[in-house]
Amino acid sequence: MLRREAVIEPRTALVGGGASGIGRAAAQRLAASDMRVVLCGRRENLLRDAARDIADLSGSEVRYVVGDLADENFAAGLVDDVESRIGPVDVLVANAGGPAPGRILAIADAAWCQGIELLLLGPLRLARAALPRMAARGFGRVVVVTSTAVRKPEPDLAVSVVLRSAVTAAAKLLAREYATDGVTVNCVAPGATATARHDEILHAAAAASGQAITELQRSEVASIPAGRAGAPEEVGHAIAFLASAAAGYINGTVLTVDGGRTEAIW
Repeated sequence: MLRREAVIEPRTALVGGGASGIGRAAAQRLAASDMRVVLCGRRENLLRDAARDIADLSGSEVRYVVGDLADENFAAGLVDDVESRIGPVDVLVANAGGPAPGRILAIADAAWCQGIELLLLGPLRLARAALPRMAARGFGRVVVVTSTAVRKPEPDLAVSVVLRSAVTAAAKLLAREYATDGVTVNCVAPGATATARHDEILHAAAAASGQAITELQRSEVASIPAGRAGAPEEVGHAIAFLASAAAGYINGTVLTVDGGRTEAIW
């Protein structure tokens, strides 16, 4: 008599900033590994198109939720919403667009407050809702997308440097707290990556310095041992690996994806 094999439900991944760039690339890799994926972002038209395209490519279930992770009420209730309509959140990718560039003393209080809501409190609200439930189920993966600027501070990206450093410290604390429950919390720190956000930063730097954008691009590429900017898909692969069962003993670390540009040893 043949034994009936147990049907294993696919895991569910919630991906912030999933409409474009690194978030979309991560969602595509997670869907390709047979996860159900929920995209989150502010622009419904982009989310709808991304969900359709990723589903067509992967054959996995892909949905989306429209909202702003800097909004306290939305972020606090997002995990509840996803779990009630789709299923338990097994993988959380905390990813959000970066704040406007600027040097540290030139940043107004309002910009600091907006950045805190988006880059620090938003991820913490999601973690507060998701992590205890992951621990109760005995499995969970949280991946926070930060920046190489946390290891090599960029003076013109002060808000990003300060607040992504803070969320990196928070991720380390969370990793220690839930390590015995099958849950890992890690950060992925991309360097120069060919996204719309990266183009915005270069254009802002060109405007501030008076240099030609092509000159800045050449200078940046020259500083990268790999000789090029990264592709979003390369960062997406790193995120998907840390979200996998295979990465169960990797916890509380920062995985730098920058073509060798960051010179720090640790």
